[in-house]
Amino acid sequence: QLRETGGGFVQAGESLRLSCAASGSILAASAVAWYRQAPGERRGLVASIIRGDGTDYADSVKGRFTISEDSANNTLHLQMNSLKPEDTGLYYCYAQTPDGYMFWGQGTQVTVSS
Repeated sequence: QLRETGGGFVQAGESLRLSCAASGSILAASAVAWYRQAPGERRGLVASIIRGDGTDYADSVKGRFTISEDSANNTLHLQMNSLKPEDTGLYYCYAQTPDGYMFWGQGTQVTVSS
């Protein structure tokens, strides 16, 4: 199971740090990621860590967002700096096991006001 925390309402230019607590070892996942779903839009990839392949980011967040893992606490983080109104959405944590099972969190809302 995955559980996100850290969402909230902020002004443009401010920062937020999202956390995703995993019930098992996060290092056992072959891939972990953050996705965002804005109102009226499809869920899209924000940032990911793929074992053996490194990190990847959506072009819109490169240089502003950082995905990281805290293996000691089985937690995935997303540090979001210089937030923009277009970053608004429901942020989901995702993990995939080596045998293909996929897990999603329930989402945490991020709202950025101009």
